[in-house]
Amino acid sequence: MATVDTTAPVARPPERSGNPLRRVGGDLWDEWRGRGRFPPGDTDFSWARTHQIAHDPLPLLLDAYERYGPVFSLRLLHSRVVFMLGPEANHFVTVGHPENFHWRESSFGDLIPLLGDGLLTVDEDYHDRARAIMMPAFHREQVAVAAEAMTIEADRAIAALPAGEVVDVYEWMRNLAMRIAMRALLGLDPDEAGKGAAAAHHFERALGYYGIDFGLRLLRGPGSPWRRLVASREVLDEIVFAEIARRRAQPDPGRRDILSLLCGARGAAGEEFSDREIRDQVMTLMFAGHDTSTSTLTFMLHELGRHPEATRRLHEEQDRVLGGETPTPQQLEREMPYLETVLDEVLRLYPPAWIGPRRVIREFEFGGCTVPRGAYLNYCSWASHRLPEVFPQPEAFIPERFARERKAALPRGAYVPFGGGSRICIGKRFGQTEVKLVATKLLQRLRLESLPGRTMTIRQMPTLSPRGGLRMRVEDRTS
Repeated sequence: MATVDTTAPVARPPERSGNPLRRVGGDLWDEWRGRGRFPPGDTDFSWARTHQIAHDPLPLLLDAYERYGPVFSLRLLHSRVVFMLGPEANHFVTVGHPENFHWRESSFGDLIPLLGDGLLTVDEDYHDRARAIMMPAFHREQVAVAAEAMTIEADRAIAALPAGEVVDVYEWMRNLAMRIAMRALLGLDPDEAGKGAAAAHHFERALGYYGIDFGLRLLRGPGSPWRRLVASREVLDEIVFAEIARRRAQPDPGRRDILSLLCGARGAAGEEFSDREIRDQVMTLMFAGHDTSTSTLTFMLHELGRHPEATRRLHEEQDRVLGGETPTPQQLEREMPYLETVLDEVLRLYPPAWIGPRRVIREFEFGGCTVPRGAYLNYCSWASHRLPEVFPQPEAFIPERFARERKAALPRGAYVPFGGGSRICIGKRFGQTEVKLVATKLLQRLRLESLPGRTMTIRQMPTLSPRGGLRMRVEDRTS
């Protein structure tokens, strides 16, 4: 593995224009420049197709895959967008040839107004330097420290669940994940007015901007979603920058939250993050970790409610390994293999980061097709995970397909819920630990039953989640 030279000076990423008209003009110019070199596909203008990709993309993408193969084009609004599906395509984008792509000029760039220049919105040397400085904050021993905050908050939230009542488990987990993020990432008390409580409220408010239709995001007038985003971002900045200043002035080696660790993080030559860089990285971690953990745990409970045999097997495993005690991160990772297969299967069916947007920075060929420089390109784990030639019975919940030997036999690139290569999710272990720990402690005490006659639909923005939440009935495990 190549080492990253964090001693060399690295220029900040260039500013990205927030002017929607300028963006549309640039997109049209890039498409004209690449004319004749796009993969085949459905490239006529279609409001129906654009609406479907935002509200029900899976049938559209799987149908295009059947008709055109692993690489194809779809016109969405004004842009011709390239999609690459399947194991070989996933591996090509994430591991084989990442040098062909940028993240910042893709739709990830839309996150810059909230996240700034965090790991999701930067490229090349600037990204590699930041990731190298941040990596120690996500080592196993740091995740074990974070697990203490996860346990405190999980115990509190589970104790408040009313047996015999119907609750929205998505909203319940969303509140829990935010409280965990406040403690483990920012080191703030989620109940403290003016700090943790305010940060949680305004982060949720700002994040709501990315859950609305794209057209509404273009509005800039008073009362618009954009103005609400900006107002909440200003409150968040005030809280986070004040905390950075306080922790720099009064360093405390006993504080092990991510914000405190980044305040003290140093590169190979002793260089440190600027205040702005720390702010951008913790905002990115909040975005990447909060929504994904919420959705994953919710979808897990949904599938367990529909598959009591899987729940029974989890009960047997946790009773044998834990005997009713709180699990350690090591036990969750090494001694509970069936829990691991359940989580893997949930992430196959419902990968929260369901799409990987990129911008092509050098022309390349794949699957007999040319993809021009400047094209928008997406790989899609959600669609790739449901290809029947890779995962037989792709709609079925079958945790056993991820037993150790069967998982090892999958083609490379077949299973990519966390991306791959040098940009695989830095918080992967943190997120897996959170979901496993909360699920285990919940199942030790309670059962969550699906409601008869209720169906679940999925929304895609900004991550996969159950549309309208997920209501389930809470019962004591022994009842």
